Amino acid sequence: MSASTQTPLTAVRTRCPAGAGTDVLVVGAGIGGLAAALRLSMLGLAVTVVEKEAAPGGKIRQLNTPGGPIDLGPTVCTMRWVFDELLSGSGQGFDQLVDAQPLDVIAHHRWPDGSRLDLYTDKERCRDAIARFAGLAEARRHERFLAMAAELYRGLEKGYLRQAEPSLTGLLRRAGPAGILGLARAQPFASLWHRLGRCLDDPRLRQLYARYATYCGSSPLDAPATLMLIAHVERQGVWRIRGGLGQLATGLAAAARRHGVRFRFAEDVASLTVRQGRASGVRLRSGEALEARAVVLNGDVRDLLAGGLGEDSRGGVRAQQAGRRSLSAVTWAGLAPLGERGLQHHNVVFSADYPAEFEALFGQRRLPDDPTVYLCAADRPRAQALPAERQFILINAPAVGDRGDFDAARFLTGAARSAGRALARCGLEIDLEHPGFVATTPADFHRLFPATGGALYGPATHGWRAAFARSGSRSALSGLYLAGGSVHPGPGVPMAALSGLAAARCVAADLGALPRPGRRALAHA
Repeated sequence: MSASTQTPLTAVRTRCPAGAGTDVLVVGAGIGGLAAALRLSMLGLAVTVVEKEAAPGGKIRQLNTPGGPIDLGPTVCTMRWVFDELLSGSGQGFDQLVDAQPLDVIAHHRWPDGSRLDLYTDKERCRDAIARFAGLAEARRHERFLAMAAELYRGLEKGYLRQAEPSLTGLLRRAGPAGILGLARAQPFASLWHRLGRCLDDPRLRQLYARYATYCGSSPLDAPATLMLIAHVERQGVWRIRGGLGQLATGLAAAARRHGVRFRFAEDVASLTVRQGRASGVRLRSGEALEARAVVLNGDVRDLLAGGLGEDSRGGVRAQQAGRRSLSAVTWAGLAPLGERGLQHHNVVFSADYPAEFEALFGQRRLPDDPTVYLCAADRPRAQALPAERQFILINAPAVGDRGDFDAARFLTGAARSAGRALARCGLEIDLEHPGFVATTPADFHRLFPATGGALYGPATHGWRAAFARSGSRSALSGLYLAGGSVHPGPGVPMAALSGLAAARCVAADLGALPRPGRRALAHA
């Protein structure tokens, strides 16, 4: 097996001018950077995006195969409203940007005892499935849990998710009495694991929803109960995109280009330029200097703190904003013989002991002996006519990719065998050591995302204070703004887009930018 590299997406690679007349430099063409660039250009500012890879996407990466591209990062899109708002006024809607199809089944789940459960976006189908799986009483408890998740989401959307700076006092002020009551009912100071134990009796359902902590690269034993809001988010809709999530990145880059954004791909930034205590541009590895009135960094704050953009950039974030490292992963991607018919697009095979799994990952900083396995069968649910199907498989791993004694070959062999055993126990025979699979380890992720050790989600969200410890859009350095999954409101494709919108809002306010005539700016987005 070989380590994966980013496969270029369909992107225009025209070299653009150095940045003369640029108002804003965006470093990194991940979703956060693309969202910021598009919004700022719509506000009339001249924007240049500098990206070290050959194509946009950031953590949205793809592997090209004879069966089509395979996503090597995020695999579906949620919170579609974020992209509807981002594109509003651009002359193009989400449906024109990508070919998105809603999924009826959120995910297919399996446990070592042989039990299986499909969760549906449709409320009635979901209730019936839970009743068959765990009984009518548990189905009623499950409905109450979903109602609590919806109430929690409503309290946090405007007061927290949309804000440029995370603040408990600001959240309480904006939430109002009803929102505060909803937050109180969710018991946000408790852990997700503890709160789920109070909401649901069936340990399998508790494990299913505890997995949401891993969406933030965290342990459910330590993550706050507020993460239960993801249950509501998924029931609002999950979309697969034809051609993979890479099409979303490519589409946003194309939309930004149409609004005048200039892209410079395969250009690595060596350092941030700071003059009189203010970020004033960047210097490329080539030695070329680019100047701007403001810089938006779409990257991990750990790289900034470690001096990855030069010594002058270290003051951009405080050490506590980098926090404890989140999870990394081991992934495999490739074409595999068509498996059984029970698989869906999203599939999760659970371990027998969830607390032990996270004690291994965070407490002992090692791979668990019995991991939970995620399998994206990209051609499901309509794969029956294919001789082989595209598969992406992931297990969580500690972020130890920068450790001096890291043995990638040994690490990968152990991961493949433990994941293979977990899959086989639940009826799925997949040879992860087959040479046709392309594998990625924490060391590979560390090379892609420097100073992280391979952590994929920024700082871990452990304890309720962690939600307010992340850096906001404005860094501690004047003229430098932050976007991406390592800053507020957190990891994930829609969250990164929200961070880009928030950063754009701050830049526009500080530079005194006004909307172009005839363009509608979304000041609330």
